[in-house]
Amino acid sequence: MAHRFITQAVVVGARVFGRAFAEAYRQASASSKYSRAAIDSGGSSSSHSNNLVSSGLTLDEACQILNVRSPQGGKADMEEVMERFKRLYDVNDPTKGGSFYLQSKILRARERIELEVKQTQETLDRKAEIKQGWNPKMYKDQ
Repeated sequence: MAHRFITQAVVVGARVFGRAFAEAYRQASASSKYSRAAIDSGGSSSSHSNNLVSSGLTLDEACQILNVRSPQGGKADMEEVMERFKRLYDVNDPTKGGSFYLQSKILRARERIELEVKQTQETLDRKAEIKQGWNPKMYKDQ
């Protein structure tokens, strides 16, 4: 009689685990396809600010994690971002009883915001250079 209960528990557990694994695989596959499509359609340029990058975070998710406002026009208060990052990163230190997973998410959020600001600044610099025209610094020999 006990073997019947044990067998039934193992079968049900295997079924639950199998379904969870299959669902996780489907989600990972869909995320990979979405990320690949986003990169193929224009990458992570500043005009497509919600595209996923290698970290898998959107800009909105990164701002929510660090509880900061989204960069407006490529400008963000990086001091506030770094202050929130340092505080949250230290609070979630695994040696102090924190979560390595949360610490990793916080790091990726900071990197995502920095990437967005950097890309937007590079785009603005390029546009300014194009507007001014190319002025090479040439020295004439005398």
